[in-house]
Amino acid sequence: MAGPMYREIADDLRRRIDSGELEQGRKLPTEDELIEEYHASRNTVRGALRELSGRGLVFTLHGKGTFVTEDVPPIVTTLTTDPATGGGGGEGQVYTAEVAASGREATTSDPVVGVQKANPAVADALRIPEGSDVIFRHEERMVDRRPWSLQTSFYPRSLADRAPRLLDTDDISEGAVTYLRSRGIKQAGYRDSIEVRKPDPTETEFFGIPSDGSVEVTQIYRVAFDQHRNRVRLTITVYRADRNRFVINVGDVPISEGLLPANGGESEQDGSRGSA
Repeated sequence: MAGPMYREIADDLRRRIDSGELEQGRKLPTEDELIEEYHASRNTVRGALRELSGRGLVFTLHGKGTFVTEDVPPIVTTLTTDPATGGGGGEGQVYTAEVAASGREATTSDPVVGVQKANPAVADALRIPEGSDVIFRHEERMVDRRPWSLQTSFYPRSLADRAPRLLDTDDISEGAVTYLRSRGIKQAGYRDSIEVRKPDPTETEFFGIPSDGSVEVTQIYRVAFDQHRNRVRLTITVYRADRNRFVINVGDVPISEGLLPANGGESEQDGSRGSA
């Protein structure tokens, strides 16, 4: 006996996806087109699409349609600092180098820079009064022209007296950490807080992910400390949780071997990356 019609349609669409007839990232025919093609009701077609979505083969973007899921290899990022150089931590040029080492291209949007009042979360992270002026620098980051991460860094407004380029709308090409060090503000350490959560509407739009929360995001709060243990930066970075992974090295670990094995690894976590 034949199975339910919605499942037959789902199986046929899956075959077309597996064969490459429906390519990864391609938009599927509309519901009306599928209704006509399969001589089925709207509810039956929707049932087939739900079946494929449940298998992770397609995803729907509100107002745009249903698309074949892309099989994109994750980016592996080392969050800890290289003890030999003091650099790294998934930030700036080191992150770009990690992406390049995987045979891929990292690009960053022009920064959006300004001054705003510190909300409670930013004020608490920087240990400044709520409502104090903070400098913000926001960037959108891409890998192989795909949206990869959103990153916003906050600095106490007072740092601009010693490091005026924080207020420049141009990119700080050598990286903010290096620039601040040249101005006598050395990053002596940082503390990362990692959270996996549902995306908000801005993140859903940027990453092009379903609005139902079936694809989560990973968010890293990084608080950086200077040589006097002052909090000088809060960086909030958001990634697609399904396309990023972290490596955290503890102790005497060869940095060149700090990659995730194919099955994950007991001391390594899914997620990824760093700071503007």
